[in-house]
Amino acid sequence: MKKILLLGDSIRLGYDGYVKEAFKDVAEVYAPKENCAFSQYMLRWVHEWKRREGYPDDIDLVHWNASAWDVLRIMGDDTFTSPETYRDNLRRLEKRLRVLFPEAKQVFATGTSVIEEGYEPPYQRYNADIERFNQIAIETLTPFGVGINDLYSLTKSAPSSCRSDMTHFYTIEGIKLVGEKVVKTICKELDIPLSKLKDVSAIVPNISKEIMGL
Repeated sequence: MKKILLLGDSIRLGYDGYVKEAFKDVAEVYAPKENCAFSQYMLRWVHEWKRREGYPDDIDLVHWNASAWDVLRIMGDDTFTSPETYRDNLRRLEKRLRVLFPEAKQVFATGTSVIEEGYEPPYQRYNADIERFNQIAIETLTPFGVGINDLYSLTKSAPSSCRSDMTHFYTIEGIKLVGEKVVKTICKELDIPLSKLKDVSAIVPNISKEIMGL
């Protein structure tokens, strides 16, 4: 069976249950239990997650994201991570993942859109920042052969029913929307027919309740 690793922040936490269920009996799907947070945090801990959770060396594909924390503005300050540091972190992460999982393809998921007016001080996120950081990611990673999963365009046009708050997509509709995009992207990269996957529509309500602690 193919082996897939999902890495990323709380956006990833919203779809990894969906992806695991969809690929059941077709591929082994691994993901850290914790929020991988911002790019520098991931750079610091990714090798430890591999060691602690026993991820195999022969992972076939790593699907990863890092931006929601990086673009966060606190108390009116600049983005938590500067654009220059973000670019360097992504370059180093791509290299680190190649060393840890030398047989793996890589796919980077762009940062998802937000509802700017939904934030309250001291926190703020802006779609303009997300777009800028997404462009940095594309420019930095594609020369190394990293695929891009454009979750920004997907979520920018998503109906409000997909959103559980100003940042996340933990509703039934949101999990399906983002989860299906991730699944289709992985299938395309690994040449896995969609027909082989499990239909998880019936259990998405349970996934949503679990994520939101209901």
